[in-house]
Amino acid sequence: MIVDCHVNVYEDSQILPLYGQIAGIARAGGFKIQADPATVEAAMRDVDRAIVFSLRYADSIGIDGDDEVTARLVARDPKKFVGFACLDPRMPNCMDLLVHAVEDLGLKGVKFGPIYNGVSLLDPRLEPVYRYLVKKNLPLTMHMGTTFGQNAPIEYGRPLDVDAVARRHPDLKMIMAHMGHPWYEECIVVARKNANVYCEVSALYYRPWQFYNILVCAQEYGIVARDKIFWGTDFPFTTVADSIAGFKRVNDQIEGTKLPCIADETIDRILHSNPLAHWWHGGYPG
Repeated sequence: MIVDCHVNVYEDSQILPLYGQIAGIARAGGFKIQADPATVEAAMRDVDRAIVFSLRYADSIGIDGDDEVTARLVARDPKKFVGFACLDPRMPNCMDLLVHAVEDLGLKGVKFGPIYNGVSLLDPRLEPVYRYLVKKNLPLTMHMGTTFGQNAPIEYGRPLDVDAVARRHPDLKMIMAHMGHPWYEECIVVARKNANVYCEVSALYYRPWQFYNILVCAQEYGIVARDKIFWGTDFPFTTVADSIAGFKRVNDQIEGTKLPCIADETIDRILHSNPLAHWWHGGYPG
């Protein structure tokens, strides 16, 4: 079984001019970023399940999605797609939108990017969100790590704040996306010590040296065997095929050296990890 735990969806009309102005900072030539529901459905044909969400990142990277587009994708194949709400705590109707996403649209979790919205995980505006998620047994996936957005405060991408929230809300399931790159050691130690915190490897394989070191660190801290790390793509910024191939090639760069290898068991365990069994208390309710 392969579950992609990190898939973005939005309409072409929700891509703003800002994205085109700054995308080259992240990667030469930018990205192919079409991610409307039909495109995402086709891109996910080779995975068994996919966790999908939109992005409310209008002023940081120029993508201004909503929960309705996520619900439209889920409706195309409810047995495959698990929808998460997108959260911007700066919006005065943030909680109303969240309740609508969960109780009207049937979404099953939340995606939030502190660095993209310029709101720390420790901001008091998030406390009602945390309490609501605990009440409804819904997980919170967070963009943890840096970004190319010029309006995004980098300090909010560091994983250490997750530790404080996890201790304050021990029943809140929290997932750190992208292993907190480049602060992956912080991500790994926070996930190791908190039973309610996980992490995932989406959008990392194309920096192979960093990705290799992330996985070595995860092995050495023993969190792989504890089902703490999950696999995802970050589509459309990567694809399923390229993400799997890049993962399986992670040891190529150290061939012929005495550097430690990423164990086959590590690769298999992460690639075939199942967030539906871990991210909800009692397992995925759908």
